[in-house]
Amino acid sequence: MQIDIITLFPEMFDGPFGASIVRRAIDAGLIKIDIHNLRDWTHDGRRTVDDAPFGGGPGMILKPQPLFEAVDALRSDAAVTVLLTPNGELLKQPLVRELAAAEHLILICGHYEGVDERVADHLANKCISIGDYVLSGGELPAMVIADAIVRLLPGALGCADSTREEAHEGGLLEYPQYTRPAVYRGNPVPEIVRSGNHQQLERWKRRQALRRTADRRPDLMTAEAELELAWLELELARMGVEASG
Repeated sequence: MQIDIITLFPEMFDGPFGASIVRRAIDAGLIKIDIHNLRDWTHDGRRTVDDAPFGGGPGMILKPQPLFEAVDALRSDAAVTVLLTPNGELLKQPLVRELAAAEHLILICGHYEGVDERVADHLANKCISIGDYVLSGGELPAMVIADAIVRLLPGALGCADSTREEAHEGGLLEYPQYTRPAVYRGNPVPEIVRSGNHQQLERWKRRQALRRTADRRPDLMTAEAELELAWLELELARMGVEASG
């Protein structure tokens, strides 16, 4: 997979892409990530990339010319061009999976007050936001998207099943997990986790994922999930398994 990132601050990517899973995926040849300085597509001595907005207003706007020329130079037949902007579609796991299926991504990092709207209308295939807040630019979102994608590439993680039960897979938050010691500072691991009763444990995990989602992210709960949660709580109570484990 090829990811090209167009940015005004190439140096920001040295650390995040130089360690951990992303670095290993690059070294293994699973993904190639190239960082491009937007100023390389300017044509004046000052390497100008922005200008004042028509109609007035605060701040400066990224000009269309260097962005269009940058994408023209990098684009392949398989490329999907993504503008990273607070005005975009919210990044969720199904969208990450869609992006991970692409052969070639071009990520445009917005900056300053915004980007000329013609980039969104006539250059980008998608506009994506990583959350309902505003950052200084698209560099951090580009890092987030690259990391989320790399985790889904076959061979990137040590265990092929590692992503199957993670948070947001299947639309729910992940159930609680524990490791040794069984008791730490007076806080025990739930008995059900150590019981060896796999049938009850699987139901408990599902119930915990549903309850955590209902408590922390009620916006993710569907009517079917609410009904399933109610049934599991009754079923586990019948089995004598307490809600906390």
